[in-house]
Amino acid sequence: MNVCKGINIGDHLLVEVKKQFWLSAPLIGVSILQYSLQVISVMFVGHLGSLSLSAASIATSFASVTGFTFLMGTAGALETLCGQSYGARRFGNIGILMQRAMCVLLLLSIPLSIVWANTEHILVIAHQDKSIARLAGSYARYMIPSIFAYGLLQCLNRFLQAQNNVFPVLVSSGITTALHVLLCWALVLKTGLGHKGAALAISISYWTNVVLLSCYVKFSPSCSHTWTGFSKEAISDIGAFVKLGFPSAVMVCFEMWSFELLVLLSGLLPNPVLETSVLSICLNTSLTVWMIPVGLGGTASTRVSNELGAGNPEVAKLAVHVVVTIVIAEGLLIGSVLLLVRHKLGYAFSRDPKVIKYVASMLPIFVAGNFLDGLQCVLSGMVARGCGWQKIGACVNLGSYYLVGVPLGLLLGFHLHLGGWGLWLGIVFALIVQVVSLSLITILTNWDNEAKKALGRVGSSNQAGGETE
Repeated sequence: MNVCKGINIGDHLLVEVKKQFWLSAPLIGVSILQYSLQVISVMFVGHLGSLSLSAASIATSFASVTGFTFLMGTAGALETLCGQSYGARRFGNIGILMQRAMCVLLLLSIPLSIVWANTEHILVIAHQDKSIARLAGSYARYMIPSIFAYGLLQCLNRFLQAQNNVFPVLVSSGITTALHVLLCWALVLKTGLGHKGAALAISISYWTNVVLLSCYVKFSPSCSHTWTGFSKEAISDIGAFVKLGFPSAVMVCFEMWSFELLVLLSGLLPNPVLETSVLSICLNTSLTVWMIPVGLGGTASTRVSNELGAGNPEVAKLAVHVVVTIVIAEGLLIGSVLLLVRHKLGYAFSRDPKVIKYVASMLPIFVAGNFLDGLQCVLSGMVARGCGWQKIGACVNLGSYYLVGVPLGLLLGFHLHLGGWGLWLGIVFALIVQVVSLSLITILTNWDNEAKKALGRVGSSNQAGGETE
């Protein structure tokens, strides 16, 4: 259905821009606040000494690779299912879909928690320093309760995001982050728990966020149509969720693992201390800046899935044009700022002149990668999660990073002796392949057919909820 017929295109464009602004601004804040919990804990541990800091950093990275990333990716299926159900006005489906996702993610958290419990042994097998491995293992064990909360939190986030109801998520995340700072101060510096207190604070904070959002969902009138209580139907069609959830997890993991691999490979270069320090600075900066396109990607998937579910392919197509324009402008702005401060950025992490100079030399290629990463994040949100093409997204990421990016990075970094430059350049080429592939898929998308598929997907899912006025 062409909803733009008879409507001034300028007015319709303005409406779309407003919708995306009210979605993206809170989602960017949520991404930054929820990511900051782990960073804040590591910062407090840094006051205990270099050994504790190294252990906490490794444990946090290990937890992200083996747990958080996988759960976040799996929950991404809800952006397709809940978003399209909301657009089709099958409101009762949304609560059941969230419960179904919660069941799956809680089950997945059990084997992942076993992996975390054996962090020390795994790190020793990977030839990490035994003293660091011992502390990292202790840190990971105290983080185990957080993995169950994290899975539930991802489901609640997407449940509300699909309904364009994101301000409660922002408020809850803000309260949790403020409490987390106090918790870390008390548990790390005042109780004698040390690094264990920092890990325990993460667990407490994630569960606090889950409780706050759960209370909102249960008692808020805005969720009265989408949350009607627990239902046995939540465990009836788990296969349909897994069909989208597993490729969604693989898609996210393929990308995130490649960046972590880049830092690990830097330790094999001729000057491992310098290379690892610089690439760690670039990666941490990249992840922080990446939270902006993550919010925009969530906006893209929500707008596209809502409009496809509502049978409005023309509006979905317009949403694509708007969010791509926004992320290009954001990438150019952030890139310009980073280039202006390239000689100062290193001081935020180190006082070593070699590190500061190396970081400044890496910034141009880092900015190029960040710009491309923002584009792929939005395109992934639209094409993969918005349309339900997670399998295609997983295949694109596999080819981009592991057939192009990592091999090329190894060639440039080790055989052509470009060091960290070469490793990061390999990732940039991977991002180029990824962006070009996703752009072609987006351009060739038949939005009318996608709207029909969305209605079919929603119609074949749980029919518990009907329309509301």
